[in-house]
Amino acid sequence: MPEERDHTDLLTVGMPVHNAMPYLPEAVESLLSQSMSNFRILAIVDGSTDGSLAYLTSIRDERLRVIEQQHLGITYTLNRLLRLCETPWLVRQDADDLSMPTRLEAVCRAIDAHPDAGMFYSNAAYHPAKKSLGLFRCTRGTPEQIRRVARSGYVPAICHPSAVLQVDKTLRLGGYRPGLACEDADLWWRMALAHDIHFIPEVLLCFRQSSTSLSSRKLRQQALHGLYVQYLLLSSLEGRPAAQLSVVEKELDTMLAATPLQAKEDLRLFNIYMGQGQRLRAIARLAASAASSPGYFFRRLRDELVPRAAIANGLSPALYMQRKDILWPQHLPS
Repeated sequence: MPEERDHTDLLTVGMPVHNAMPYLPEAVESLLSQSMSNFRILAIVDGSTDGSLAYLTSIRDERLRVIEQQHLGITYTLNRLLRLCETPWLVRQDADDLSMPTRLEAVCRAIDAHPDAGMFYSNAAYHPAKKSLGLFRCTRGTPEQIRRVARSGYVPAICHPSAVLQVDKTLRLGGYRPGLACEDADLWWRMALAHDIHFIPEVLLCFRQSSTSLSSRKLRQQALHGLYVQYLLLSSLEGRPAAQLSVVEKELDTMLAATPLQAKEDLRLFNIYMGQGQRLRAIARLAASAASSPGYFFRRLRDELVPRAAIANGLSPALYMQRKDILWPQHLPS
């Protein structure tokens, strides 16, 4: 029989917490009931005004460490999780999502198989699952296929709370870049170009969608920042100096017209309403998505039914190159 590996002090689950009740207990319980027990949990309570802190401090489990701070935002909190992590690997989880019972065990197997990786991530199912439209849309493939997505000018699509980060490698890349509404996507392309990212083809996370979530409330801003993240990627690939968001924001905003923003929002609401059991409202949103952008709707359906490594986020890089004189001016404002 193969020698059993000791995974003590290998994993820390990092959880940013901001007004996470009433979902927080379910999220924490999904960790405390894992099939393996030798891991740590680091929860940073980011200025919560509900009962999140009281709940966490009531838990008597030596694996859990709770830190309270004033409200400083998600990017600061994520970077603090990385800096305070005392194990080589940080497992991401949001305070309203659930880890499957064997998630950390599967992560350890993946690390054993690929100890030099920079990052792992897995499939994620929507929660609660009441006939929602399949799994979270993500890039699937080998590390080289994922790297090829980034090198072609597109951003790998990854469910953020499914990610497992090698702490030292992530910090050397600069961690999460501040000032972005999609700080995760910006890290994915940097990680893909520098280190191997391994996809674990199992559903290890249940991802909760809510009409009050940050991504739902700031969909347009996230879309705009997503274009800026792709701009940063293309700047790196082309060896061009990237302008600050404020310099190129107006031009990127005009490019939003090429994105099926309304169709995306309708499809997101379809999943949310299905999860809530509101079938008629869900069907209405599904129909609205198909009507708003039939091309996007059927591409999304194809991505779900015929998974391909080429799944990625972003516009055609050619659209950026058509605007290169505006997006990459010779003399950038100081």
